[in-house]
Amino acid sequence: MRIHVPLALTPGATLTLPDAAAHHVARVMRRREGDTLVLFDGAGVEVSAHITVISKREVQVEIDERLLALPESRLAVHLGLAVGKGDRMDFAIQKAVELGVAAVTPLYTHHGDVRLKGERAQKKRDHWQAVAISACEQCRRATVPTIHPAIGLEEWLATRDETLRLVLHPYNAGPLAQQEAPGSAALLVGPEGGLSDDEVARAHAHGFHSWILGPRILRMETAPIVALSLLQSRYGDL
Repeated sequence: MRIHVPLALTPGATLTLPDAAAHHVARVMRRREGDTLVLFDGAGVEVSAHITVISKREVQVEIDERLLALPESRLAVHLGLAVGKGDRMDFAIQKAVELGVAAVTPLYTHHGDVRLKGERAQKKRDHWQAVAISACEQCRRATVPTIHPAIGLEEWLATRDETLRLVLHPYNAGPLAQQEAPGSAALLVGPEGGLSDDEVARAHAHGFHSWILGPRILRMETAPIVALSLLQSRYGDL
């Protein structure tokens, strides 16, 4: 059982699990004193631990030893993903994390229907970050990708400096060109209605190349899975 604990994880130390983690350990998984756990801090540190105190109010653990954490992919992909409706964002972020994405920025685009403001925007970001953490717990990643605040497409494009920059686009695009392993990549995925011609042109102006994944039009939650799988297979750790 792997639990994300965003605290210093030092062998020999005793710590009290955060409320959400304690609830999951005690109430959901029904662990008992003496049971072992694997904890990770989200920044690459992973340790083994055992439960020393468990009650309705808290769970205390003692850290036993540092473990060899799963290394991150040698290809760091920053995914720019148009904000989608319903559970589509959850699904896309979960699978992107499982496929080794390094960071995700939700984007507001011309054809995107969702606009988040103020407290609602922060709640959504917190929720998506929790989705990423849960995916890391499941897939054995010890480093949790950052889910950045949702921003406009132009703002995201202006800050991109990755070696390889790709925009998924089904028209006037080609396959992925052969090149040396880039080390870092930016991947732009539009909304259900697609990116506008102007948005694609702006991406090109910022050094992005149009990439078509095949003859079929993929949904916004499917496209990142296919694209990340291909990128990780060619340049990463798949």
